[in-house]
Parts: sequence; C-alpha cells; structure tokens
Amino acid sequence: MTFPVVGMVGGGQLARMTHEAGIPLGIRFRLLSDTPQDSAAQVVQDVRVGDYRDLATLREFARGCDVITFDHEHVPVEHLRALEADGIPVRPGPDALVHAQEKGVMRARLTALGVPCPRHRIVSDPADVRAFAEDEAGATGFPVVLKTVRGGYDGKGVWVVGSEAEAAEPFRAGVPVLAEEKVPFTRELAANVVRSPHGQAVAYPVVESVQVGGVCDTVIAPAPDLDPEAASRAQHLALTVARELDVVGHLAVELFETPDGSVLVNELAMRPHNSGHWTQDGAVTSQFANHLRAVLDLPLGDPRPRAPWTVMANVLGGDFPDMYQGYLHCLARDPGLRVHMYGKDVKPGRKVGHVTTYGTDLAQVRERARHAADYLRGTITE
Repeated sequence: MTFPVVGMVGGGQLARMTHEAGIPLGIRFRLLSDTPQDSAAQVVQDVRVGDYRDLATLREFARGCDVITFDHEHVPVEHLRALEADGIPVRPGPDALVHAQEKGVMRARLTALGVPCPRHRIVSDPADVRAFAEDEAGATGFPVVLKTVRGGYDGKGVWVVGSEAEAAEPFRAGVPVLAEEKVPFTRELAANVVRSPHGQAVAYPVVESVQVGGVCDTVIAPAPDLDPEAASRAQHLALTVARELDVVGHLAVELFETPDGSVLVNELAMRPHNSGHWTQDGAVTSQFANHLRAVLDLPLGDPRPRAPWTVMANVLGGDFPDMYQGYLHCLARDPGLRVHMYGKDVKPGRKVGHVTTYGTDLAQVRERARHAADYLRGTITE
C-alpha cells in the first residue's frame, strides 16, 4: 500500500505538531522550510529548504506530493492557483486562503455574509483615520485599531491609536491599512472547526483565549461560564464561515465577546491555531490530526473533550535559556502535566513551547498549567 505524501509549506511549530499527528497514520511528510534549523525541519525526514514566495521553488517542491497544505497563510495566492493548474490539490485553496491573507477582503466578505464584525473601513492616511473615528454614522471616536491588511500576528502589525497624530506609523510601510472600532469586549473566545473537501465538518468546544501584550498566554477549554446557546451560536457561525468560504482543513475563528453576550469576529486563521493546542491532550482527536484528515479527505475524528476542563499555557522565552533543567521540578510536581517544546532557541517573549493540563477542577487545572509555564520560563523558582 502506498501512503500519501503531504507537502507542508512552512517549517514552524504548527508543521512540527502536524507531522507528529501524521506518524500513527503512516502519512509521509515533505517540508518546505526557510532554514534547516526551523522547528519542523528538525524532525521531518524529507526537508526542502527554499523560498515559498518563488513559484519555481514551489513547483519543484510540490512534484510528487498528493496534497499541499500550510503552517502559515503567506504563500501568494497566484502561486497557489498555478499549482492547482498543474493538478496539485491545494488545501485550503487560494480562494479561501485569501480571506486569511487580506484583512480587508476578509471583512468585506464576512460583512456580505451577515457575519457580525467590528465597524471597519480601509483608510488612506491619518486624516482618513480621524474621519473614520469621528465623522461617520456609528462612529465611536478614538481610540481606533489600525491593522496592516497583510501580515501581522501576535500583536505585530496592529496599533491602537488615540488621535490623528498617533496614526502615522502604520502608513509608513506603504501598504493598505484597515481601521476598526475598538470593541469594548469582555473577553476573547475562539471557535475551532475542521471541514473536509466533501463537506463533512466538526466543531471543537468554544474556548477562552487570554492575551497578554498581544500574545496568547492561556487557553481554557471550554470557555468558563459561556451560555450553552451562545457557545452553539459561535460554533454554528464558524461552521458557516468554513462552508461559505469553502475552507478545507482547520479554521480558527477568533471572537470578541461583548458585554451583552454577543460575539464579533476578530480574525480568521486557516491552519492549526494556538487556540486549538489544547486538543493535543484534551480532545479525542487533535486539531492537527483532523487537519490532516481533512486535507486528505479522510473521515474526520471525534472533537469531544476527554475531561471537563483542559488548560493550555504558552511557554515564552525569558532570561532562563536552559528550560530542560526545569523538567525535574515540573514533572515531579505534576505527573499529569504534558509538555510540548518546539526546538527553538530561547529568546525573551518568543513562543518556545506550551504545556497542557486537564481535570475536573478548573481552578486547580489552571494553576497547574500556569505554574509549569512560569517555572520553565524562570519567572518563578519553586
């Protein structure tokens, strides 16, 4: 029997963990990585080093692959259309992926579908930002959130500005800028779903995502105190977006929960996502395994949680580079702790791994995850 070859564009931790999920299924992996030192390149056998922005490199990489997928959204869509014309399945396809690449396109499409979003508009200069803030119907005034329409993650490419004078920085890059109202949200949620080419789809429990400094710090599954009907509506919203945009694979819909209990869509990610890392240990089938199943058009796995509560905490780099020394304490203190490290050099603020804990008592489960993440980083010593 010949097992399929999945070509993964991007060599980060998402590719590393997706490769891990494919090992039990016998799925063969080919990786297009920026460098041989990238997270996934350290563990995948078949690694090609090259520039994903170069069509010739992509074509050579794709030769012999049964399907192409991604651990980031940055491959030019015109290159992906060229691969499709060559007969290579690309999942998610370019017509879907453009909504994760271009924030303006995403906002326009979601609005047309009736999906609730923050008030928004493409703006041309700081004076246009002021007009958006103060002069339009429904204007809420400053502060305003400005985003470059392409790129940006973990707080990069995003500015919160309190005046026209503060709005100059985003325009210096010379790319279009999207202005959005600053939503008075009570917390951030995420609805993660997976959809296959023939339309089968599954939804994971809606989670709470706790951000610190624009970076995901902790994810709680399921979101505490979320009304079951509200959770169901959020899952339905994510499944609708996946269907209407023809997403194949994993889709993360990041949401703002407002004081009245409604939700607004913040961002879309069409790949495994930080808010779904808890599924590695906390769900019957992880986001990574289901992403693989989807892009190969295999039946999707059960997304239900294994325990009442699962907490994922990101391990960020700090001033303590030898994290392995922390294993003795963390693993002895908590035999149920699961540690996932990415093989990255430790740099302050960099995501270098995550931990997961699960159980029946949320306060205890959360404390266990937080303690381990902080100890590995070196911010606590006991």
